[in-house]
Amino acid sequence: MLMTGKEYIESLRKLDIKVYMFGERVENPVDNPIIRPSINSVAMTYDLAHDPEYEDLMTATSHLTGEKINRFCHIHQSREDLVKKIKMQRLLGQKTASCFQRCVGMDAFNSIYSTTYEIDRENGTNYHERFKKYLLECQKNDWTVDGAMTDPKGDRGLAPSKQKDPDMYVHIKEVREDGIIVRGAKAHQTGSINSHEHLIMPTIAMGEDDKDYAVSFAIPTDAKGVFMIYGRQSCDTRKLEEAADIDLGNNTYGGQEALVIFDDVFVPNERVFMCGEWKYAGMLVERFAGYHRQSYACKTGVGDVLIGAAALAADYNGVPKASHIKDKIIEMQHLNETMWACSLACSAEGSKTDSGAYLIDLLLANVCKQNVTRFPYEIARLAEDIAGGLMVTMPSEKDLKGEFTGPWVEKFLNGKVGTSTENRMRVLRLIENITLGTAAVGYRTESMHGAGSPQAQRIMIARQGNLEAKKEMARRIAHVDVSKDK
Repeated sequence: MLMTGKEYIESLRKLDIKVYMFGERVENPVDNPIIRPSINSVAMTYDLAHDPEYEDLMTATSHLTGEKINRFCHIHQSREDLVKKIKMQRLLGQKTASCFQRCVGMDAFNSIYSTTYEIDRENGTNYHERFKKYLLECQKNDWTVDGAMTDPKGDRGLAPSKQKDPDMYVHIKEVREDGIIVRGAKAHQTGSINSHEHLIMPTIAMGEDDKDYAVSFAIPTDAKGVFMIYGRQSCDTRKLEEAADIDLGNNTYGGQEALVIFDDVFVPNERVFMCGEWKYAGMLVERFAGYHRQSYACKTGVGDVLIGAAALAADYNGVPKASHIKDKIIEMQHLNETMWACSLACSAEGSKTDSGAYLIDLLLANVCKQNVTRFPYEIARLAEDIAGGLMVTMPSEKDLKGEFTGPWVEKFLNGKVGTSTENRMRVLRLIENITLGTAAVGYRTESMHGAGSPQAQRIMIARQGNLEAKKEMARRIAHVDVSKDK
């Protein structure tokens, strides 16, 4: 069943989601003004699936049932699927100018699917069949699933099993005949509050002493013992102001992150997909990281909006033809398309795993994400440069509408002759929102730390780069006789 955005929102109302914000329980997360924009972003992933113009990108055919499903619940069956995935993500970035929060679940589906296949083949377990049954549920119900990998980690110089507090990594507290009891937390969880389910994965490669931490499972968002503490964002309380509109920059869409806590949560066996198989934790992490680094194609969609906003700001400032402005906008486009090119390349170079699912080229996926840790910062800098200082010093929306202050704001904040002061303010607030405000956590900071911080990609680039083969190429061309080096 393909839900609509409205049906998705109503489905969240049926859940008893336990959310805390500013130290207090949020009784109605769906209609909370701080949370609701992020729900609207997820709703877009449902609505576009019903739009004939975008149906080919937003939907796929389930390889399990042959039925049409939302692409966010799909297991990639070809390189074409991998390419359509990133085209969908860029489209959604363009439509929301924010994080739309379903990518982590999609990437978790695909990484767990192939990893459980290989665990079962080598160990005689039945995790893959369990996972396929779970995936069928997700596809049938069109669930939004939070793929949860990042643990708080505590002392990062110590392995999970060596932590003073064992809960710094999600771990198995008890194994029962009918399931397991887990404790711990997952940090920085994008879209967790807006999800129907949480799909948990280990966060690092592990040793035998860490086997209690090698766990993967699925749990409903409102399961007993699961609760979330909402992450604070810059400018978030502007949403609490009466009739807030212009000052928000983006008054409809947004992202969200939370700290998700598992306080002695029971997970039935049919929803357990890894239970102590520590040797495969690294494989799962590597595959998820690769898929999710490919997913940063979404930043190019938000980048498209930011570039457009910067160009509009130049129009309102009356300088669209200035050579240095044109050059900066060209540079923004160059950086944005370079990010896109790497995401496209790692998709086009994907290959089939033993499970039948397609995996991206891991080297190129890591190069893609390494670029994303840098280029959005320069794009944002250039946008701020073009926008001018007024972006961060202009008076509020209430001042624009104030009986006394309004005429003065209207007079002195006007730009190019014949243009609207209000429209100029709206564009500048949008740039502020993406570069410094509530969307900045998804565009800038997540670009740095999401799917692994920069050093994680550099480690993978070193591992995947096959330096020895490159040395041999150089030796052959230069006619190097290695026997002379001994």
